[in-house]
Amino acid sequence: MTGGDGGHATPYGSGQSSGVLPGDLRSADDVEAGIVALWREYGRLGHQRLRDRLVLHYAPLVKYVAGRVGTGLPAHVDVADLVQSGIFGLVDAIERFEPERGLKFETYAMQRIRGAILDDLRSQDWVPRSVRGRARELERALERLAARLQRTPTDRQLADEMGVTVSELKDIYAQLQLTSVVALDELTSAGRGTTPLADTLADDDAEDPVAMLVDQDNRRQLADAIGRLSERDRVVVTLYYFENLTLAEIGKVLRVTESRVCQLHTRAVLRLRASLLETASA
Repeated sequence: MTGGDGGHATPYGSGQSSGVLPGDLRSADDVEAGIVALWREYGRLGHQRLRDRLVLHYAPLVKYVAGRVGTGLPAHVDVADLVQSGIFGLVDAIERFEPERGLKFETYAMQRIRGAILDDLRSQDWVPRSVRGRARELERALERLAARLQRTPTDRQLADEMGVTVSELKDIYAQLQLTSVVALDELTSAGRGTTPLADTLADDDAEDPVAMLVDQDNRRQLADAIGRLSERDRVVVTLYYFENLTLAEIGKVLRVTESRVCQLHTRAVLRLRASLLETASA
């Protein structure tokens, strides 16, 4: 390979560092000379390291082509995915380029990049190609009739233009309805700005903030009420409700009978209730 045909600087690559020449500041001529040398070295050795440096230099071509292709696609198609597909096309272009044919590399590469992007889009398309073809045929017929009639054509006129019956035209409409894909984010954010779909879905497992605040306030009031109990009543409440001990086990701890613990527990509960009611009415 020679670099004269394959290494011309472009608007896409002239601002990129090729990694061939030292220094941070390179003139356009320096970049051009460096790419020519890199093409020659890659043509002679074919090392992957050299190929990767060419990919880095011509990478802006991929972004440019992906942007052009993406302008005619639905909004749910991510341009970043197109760029990823286009990189494979660029690598293929570098590996297959034959400068002796006299073709400029950028022209050849843009064709390969666009082809790689379109191939990837077709592989992901679940709609039959025959239906896509019908859609294009319908669009062209609509354009012709609208220009000729200066108004929207009727179904009968459109069917005659396409050479089908009105019933067949309605079947085409039904098939095309299934090909329309709309991002859920677009549907849910209609009339509400750019709110993401995730922000509109209810989380059944999420705790209600209001309920959490009420619960925290109740816990605080209960803790204050328990703190105002006598020491023995506080021990009974703590062991029974927080340590899950039985009345018999609490009796062993306090060295009293189980019936006595029951009395203490009842008294403590009544005092807590009265204290909470007093707090609520305050």
